[in-house]
Amino acid sequence: MRALVIGNGSDFDPGFVGQRLREHGYVFQEVHRDGADPWPTLDGVELVLSLGSEWNVYDPAIADVVAAEAAYTRDIVGASVALFAICYGAQMLAHALGATVERIADPEIGWFELAATDAGAGLVGDDAGDSADAPPLAAGPWMEWHHDGFEVPAGFRELARTDAGPQLIVGHRTLATQFHPEATAATVADWLRKGGAEQFRHHGGEPTELLAQTRANVELSRPNAAALVDWFLTEVAPA
Repeated sequence: MRALVIGNGSDFDPGFVGQRLREHGYVFQEVHRDGADPWPTLDGVELVLSLGSEWNVYDPAIADVVAAEAAYTRDIVGASVALFAICYGAQMLAHALGATVERIADPEIGWFELAATDAGAGLVGDDAGDSADAPPLAAGPWMEWHHDGFEVPAGFRELARTDAGPQLIVGHRTLATQFHPEATAATVADWLRKGGAEQFRHHGGEPTELLAQTRANVELSRPNAAALVDWFLTEVAPA
């Protein structure tokens, strides 16, 4: 099964989400949003995974690149290709569909718990997977690393949020997360090396503490990410 994975060439890591999709038989074609010219045809594509980025959809310096990816995102949605969008990918989805993406007052960096919305009641919870009648999606802990937030596009349901805004939304064959279910310990270490350490200190954190928290929390986020992918494939992605 053919899947496109969209990301920046210098920061391309599908992590736990990619691992689980491969276990389901998907074969990836990499698409670098900073060099996709032209964007590949969607013929024969069964799924698209859109990864995070340091970029902002409202940055005038990359307006042309953002416009091209927004048009491609509308093509994906219009063609009813299954789409799993993460962080910047979720913001791009919202932007492409006419919803607002903007800077948030309090950036989220670190490990957070989600709160289920009314639409997510019974789907998102702290006791996910603990019993046969437990919710299928975990409230956390999930890695967050974002300075922007997005409004829920028309036609989508918001299943979970934090104080910063929507965190998990679903639409026709589409799931988008503001958090990073793909993040491994190596992912977070790489972000810290590439300038994230200074960002984290600026917000009052110590990088070594974040790494220690990450090594502990991925023991939960790994199976939780697998469960999220499984739910997406069985409940959201089918035509």
